[in-house]
Amino acid sequence: MSPVRKILVTSALPYANAPLHLGHILEYTQTDIWTRFQKISGNDCYYVCADDAHGTAIMLRADEQGISPEEHIKKMQASHEADFSDFLIDVDHFHSTHADENKELVELIYKRLVDRGHIAQRTIVQSFDSKKKIFLADRYIKGRCPKCKASDQYGDNCESCGATYQATELINPISVLSGTTPITKESLHYFFKLSEFTDFLRSWASDRHLQTEVSNKLQEWLINDLKDWDISRDAPYFGFKIPGTSDKYFYVWLDAPIGYMASFKALCKKRGINFDAFWSADSTAELYHFIGKDIVNFHALFWPAILKSTGFRTPTEIAVHGFVTINGSKMSKSRGTFINARSYLEHLNPEYLRYYYASKLSRSIDDIDLNLDDFVQKVNSDLVGKVVNIASRCAKFVTHGNAGILSATIHNSELLEKVAGVSDKIAGLYEKRNFSGAVRLIMAEADSINEYIAASEPWKLNKDKEKKQEVQDICSLGINLFRILMIYLKPILPKTARASEVFLNDELNWSGITQPLTNHRIETFFPMIRRIDKKSIKSMLSANNDNVNKSLTMKNKDEVNRVAIEEVTIEEFRKMDLRIAKIVKAEAVEGSTKLVKLTLDIGTETRQVFSGIKSRYLPEQLEGRLTLLIANIAPRKMRFGTSHGMVLAASSKNGIYLLEPDIGAAAGQRVT
Repeated sequence: MSPVRKILVTSALPYANAPLHLGHILEYTQTDIWTRFQKISGNDCYYVCADDAHGTAIMLRADEQGISPEEHIKKMQASHEADFSDFLIDVDHFHSTHADENKELVELIYKRLVDRGHIAQRTIVQSFDSKKKIFLADRYIKGRCPKCKASDQYGDNCESCGATYQATELINPISVLSGTTPITKESLHYFFKLSEFTDFLRSWASDRHLQTEVSNKLQEWLINDLKDWDISRDAPYFGFKIPGTSDKYFYVWLDAPIGYMASFKALCKKRGINFDAFWSADSTAELYHFIGKDIVNFHALFWPAILKSTGFRTPTEIAVHGFVTINGSKMSKSRGTFINARSYLEHLNPEYLRYYYASKLSRSIDDIDLNLDDFVQKVNSDLVGKVVNIASRCAKFVTHGNAGILSATIHNSELLEKVAGVSDKIAGLYEKRNFSGAVRLIMAEADSINEYIAASEPWKLNKDKEKKQEVQDICSLGINLFRILMIYLKPILPKTARASEVFLNDELNWSGITQPLTNHRIETFFPMIRRIDKKSIKSMLSANNDNVNKSLTMKNKDEVNRVAIEEVTIEEFRKMDLRIAKIVKAEAVEGSTKLVKLTLDIGTETRQVFSGIKSRYLPEQLEGRLTLLIANIAPRKMRFGTSHGMVLAASSKNGIYLLEPDIGAAAGQRVT
């Protein structure tokens, strides 16, 4: 018998500024399935989470509502906890980063960093909103890109050309908070000397702690020494004040991962668990963080270095997943592909989505597409048509023919052994987070069971009085095989598994796979899960879009088009060579979250152009389309290659949209 493992599991903390959406639910479902599997396997496993409750955005959102930040985060935490519960996400404790446990741990870790010489102080220059009296983070500044001159770009990177820069480099910068031009202002900041841990991280960031593709990407980042990390923010700010200062606060990304420790510490107090047994540097327990691929740098660089430098243990593994797309498109409020968790819950069974996500999840960090037609077909076919159908077909013969008592013997031990014999393989797939592989194997066994029942035809045999016992034996075996399938599916479908336990009059545990039920009474069958009605999908989308559209109403109309427009003369405009271009090939750019490499036919030649439209389009959606190209922009060398021109797109807070000519235009034509 394997020794009991001690395991602590966390998922990324939802930000306490908005309701959860189906992208969030992917991660929490993945974490919950893995945790439930560990528990059903007999391991000592705890799952903790919390609301990420600090930062400028929280402060501003509370101010908009005319309430305190504390009131705002309390309201959001209630919303998040309700969504967790209703999606059957079974956290052992859900906490908040704005809690005493987190404050104590943050200050302890900071003191250790100071005492060990890992904190530096430097004066930096930042953008400052004189009207709002606040230093501006990059996302609160917009202006023209200093490289390609595209307008309406944020203060850290350009969505049009992919350039990165400092906010102070923007042309005609505007504060999105007040519409005024920011000034530059000096401020003393506190830095964690991350650069001192470059060698440690090169060793730590191996595929022993991360998926291979994530490890490889980190090693690319670690070729050069890392820069020190700014862990302070200036007042006004909602968070914990840095000890010994009057107007400096810990950056939200310092105290957010420490929130994992704080949430577990609160659980330890409640249940009498030894905190140090899980977090001390010599701990033999296991620690797993489930996160999205957009926050790898915080969890796989900053966090291990902080833990190492302050005498705590580092993660056993960081499990990284991709994003959720809806019907092949990025989740977008303006395009109706942004679905809130609550909108889903009001119309559909949460286990439908849990199963669909599980059928797609593997160790890969590729995005997962929620194709709603496929969603309906897969749930109805697999869960209703294959799994529950086994119990439905067999139960009535046992209930009516033998008063609900299963046969004393197993009719086909070979088939039972075959279905039970894949348990180790399924367990291994669960352990490796290859849930899609586990689902495929489970459904293959469901197919073989249905084939056995169809070939045995108990409904025909039941007409012959002399074959009544054979009918009981066939259907009793079918019930036992259904039981094994539900044990396999219990981490994914906890509610249906519980209903199955009532029907079977038995508790489903992994250890019971090889112990069939004989001479055992079952209850009368009842529908455990129903088919999805496509009308429910339509109702959910309609209600969700109504809610989302309301949220898109701008709070301050005077924020629209604040960025100043610089006039050009007609002579300057005529210098631009605008062409109609046909996209003959489009490719994702490895290593870039924004760029797509386009091969353009402009009539006389083909051009290679990089465009920052990846957030809006899949490459295959672009090929064959026409667009507008500024053909006489000087070639621009980028680390991915040279871009020979710039395609035109419109951008807003809701997304970026490629400009297309009217019908009749053709590649190579000049725009006049």
